[in-house]
Order: sequence, then structure tokens, then C-alpha cells
Amino acid sequence: MLTFFFFCRCGDSVILHTGVKTNKQNYITWYFNDTRIAQISGDLSHICTDVQCHNGTERFRDRLKLDNQNGSLTITNTRTTDSGDYKLQTNSSSSNSSKKINVAVDGESFKECNGESVTLESGETKIKYYLMTWYYNYSHIAGINRSMSKICTDDQCKERFRDRLKLDHQTGSLTITNTRTTDSGLYTLQINISKSSFCVTRDKRFNVTVFCEYPVNIAAIYWLNQYHDQIR
Repeated sequence: MLTFFFFCRCGDSVILHTGVKTNKQNYITWYFNDTRIAQISGDLSHICTDVQCHNGTERFRDRLKLDNQNGSLTITNTRTTDSGDYKLQTNSSSSNSSKKINVAVDGESFKECNGESVTLESGETKIKYYLMTWYYNYSHIAGINRSMSKICTDDQCKERFRDRLKLDHQTGSLTITNTRTTDSGLYTLQINISKSSFCVTRDKRFNVTVFCEYPVNIAAIYWLNQYHDQIR
């Protein structure tokens, strides 16, 4: 079995190529650490990704895409937990083949103990023309501009964080106090910069994982280092 190595950073999109072109006799199956995560038949009669392929598995959460022409697998918005062995199995009427791709996703990280604060830095020094909005797993949790700030305006957010979120009124950075395992997830900062001549929208993402290790919780923060600037 051929083995390949691939290195990337958090937030990148990774394409794992098959090197083949599908036909009615080809079946292409992808595995992650021996768990089936994607499959395609040559006549497109059966295509699945993630939970569709393996009931109860939602590791990738709609981040997998299959190319219908060649079966190549794309992983979007990569995380450090995506690191591991990806195996490609190709079956046809004439031959069977397999190859393994070892993927390593690198990310900057730091750790905080239970009772201490974790701060997600905005990277800005002063709020001037900005509107900053924080999201947790795509749900709005906080916002700030030059004149006002809001934290947890809905009941679901209030129940999850219970007054443990703080906004820096100078920079827009978000602090989570007394971290818990339920705080794990994707935090996104959206920065809208408006001036008379242009408007820029910028996203900055943080993948937060809180490990429960007796006698303290340990929070590892992976900065996805992903900016998307849209100028209108």
C-alpha cells in the first residue's frame, strides 16, 4: 500500500486525490482511522459522506465533499482533530487498489486551567469604524461597536454561558471565564469595517476544545488563523 504525507494548517481546505476517473464499475471508499467516511459508486447510485456512511459519526459536520468525476475527497475548514490516517480503497471489475494518506493539521494552541480565563483576541487595538460580532457554532453570542455592546441576548446563550462572557470595550476581544467542556466548539469573530468609500467584512475563527482532566478542566484553543476579507 502506498503511503503519502500531507501537512496543512487549521482552517485550510485539503483535497485528497484518487488519481482515477470513476466509471460504472468503480467503487471508491474513503476511511478515516478505519472508519468509513465517504463512498461513491461509478454510476452514482450510492454516494455518502460522514454520518450517512457510518451512523452516529458526525466528526466532520458537513465539511466533506466528494468529486463525482474522480472520487477525490475535500475536507473544508480543517481542525487539528482531523489529523490521522485517511485510506482510499478503489474496487473495480478488473483490479483493486488502496493507498493511505497521513494528514497532519497544525494549529497554534495554549492551555488554561479551571477557574482561569480564556481570551480570544480580536487582533485589533481600538474599535473605531468597526462592528464586531461573535458567534458560537454559528449562533450569535455577543456584539460590540463604538457606542454599545451586547452579550447573550437570547435564552439559549444565557443558559449555556451564564454570565461567563466578557467583552473588551477597547479591542472587542472575548473572554470566557470558568471554562467547561460544553464550551468546546467553533467561535467566529466577524468584523465589519465601514468607511465612506468602502466596506470590509473579515472573519477570524477559533476552534476551542475543553478537556476534562481531574482535578481541573484544560482548555486548548486552536486559532484557525483564517481571514476572509470581502470588500464591497
